[in-house]
Amino acid sequence: MESENKRKGLSLWQVVVIGVAYMAPATVFDTFGIISRVTEGRVPLAYILALFAMLLTAFSYARFSKLTPKSGSAYTYTTETCGKTAGFFVGWCSLIDYLLIPLVNVLLASFYLHALMPDIAYTTWVVIMVGIITLINSFRINILANFSFIFIAATISMMLVFIFLVVTGMGHSQGYQSLATMTPLFNGNPEYLTLLTGVSLVCFSYLGFDAVSTLAHESRNPTKTIPRAIMLTTLLGGLIFITVSWFVQLSFPTLEQFKNPDEALPEIALFVGGVFFQSALLTVQIMNAFASGLASHASASRLLYIMGRDGVFNQKIFGYVNHRLGTPLYSIFFVGLISLLAITVDLATVVSLVSFGALIAFTMVNFSVFMKFFVIRKERAGLKNIFFNLLLPLASVLCLLGLWVHLEKSALEFGGVWLLAGVLLLLYKRIRKQPLSFGATT
Repeated sequence: MESENKRKGLSLWQVVVIGVAYMAPATVFDTFGIISRVTEGRVPLAYILALFAMLLTAFSYARFSKLTPKSGSAYTYTTETCGKTAGFFVGWCSLIDYLLIPLVNVLLASFYLHALMPDIAYTTWVVIMVGIITLINSFRINILANFSFIFIAATISMMLVFIFLVVTGMGHSQGYQSLATMTPLFNGNPEYLTLLTGVSLVCFSYLGFDAVSTLAHESRNPTKTIPRAIMLTTLLGGLIFITVSWFVQLSFPTLEQFKNPDEALPEIALFVGGVFFQSALLTVQIMNAFASGLASHASASRLLYIMGRDGVFNQKIFGYVNHRLGTPLYSIFFVGLISLLAITVDLATVVSLVSFGALIAFTMVNFSVFMKFFVIRKERAGLKNIFFNLLLPLASVLCLLGLWVHLEKSALEFGGVWLLAGVLLLLYKRIRKQPLSFGATT
């Protein structure tokens, strides 16, 4: 059985592809107008600073994933370090972004498909997208990895075409020496308060490394594969975001050319490559949302399965794995049902809510590193242990506190309501004497 799992499990690069697909790298075009306005024309710098903050947290995830072959991300790491109750609340709060990100991707893909083929109703596209994504996720994870690779390859290829068009266009019109500039990074603006707001917005483009940690039980040699995949996913995602945003910012130092900066993708493509390129980039954006939808749907269903397995939710439903397909079928169907809410919800509202759960998870994983290594294991001797087990987790938490300060009010309000619902659920289980049987199986 062990040799069969090694043969069938996900390889390092398959896990990385799923993580990068989760990030939906082409969204750098969608959000450019919003981030450029907030940062006052310093989008690449926002991505660079966000990468630094996320690498600190990704390193904490990687350290934990070396210790355990279990999936579960922040939920599992916090449970094993800080106890069942803390783990429950981290898992409960993480469900916000895990369940909403698949919905966001369905919403975006359906919106673009409806724009290309307006004769087919938006609602119809939502149902079609949810059906296809749920169906693919129902089969073995290797199939998902192969689909993700195809879509990510198409997305990156179109990004390279975009960069080529920018370079040749500016080279012919302004001379190639105009490309040798640091303007996209600083834009002559010394104000850093607005820049931090932009960093808090783009940080959650890097959520793919968190999703990677939910795939441990479906990966080959997870204690080696997952830590490497976490760091590679973060670095590759950052490289894509920074590179593409650099050339977009180089082409559009201000937002004066845009009629609708908050939905800049169609206009960016039109200005850079004309109508044909606009259609091509829009098609790739649909593939980008679809690939991210596949990956995020997989991660959400795995977290539900793990929490069902541990008794947080109904074990017969959410803790069930179809032995023939090797997938948590009922959890996959449940995520599909939640994604159907894309028919009625507003994109801006949903996106603002994702950050709350992610920040809870990131903060607690960094705190758990401190608890695990510095407090429980008492690895305190020497500068190396002090740096990795105390100073680095503390620096990560401080970076995240800066993001908490800039969290939108609506996200805090909804997060508070969701947290209260978790308290009520925990009280109900305690009254009914239904203990959380964490770590029952892997």
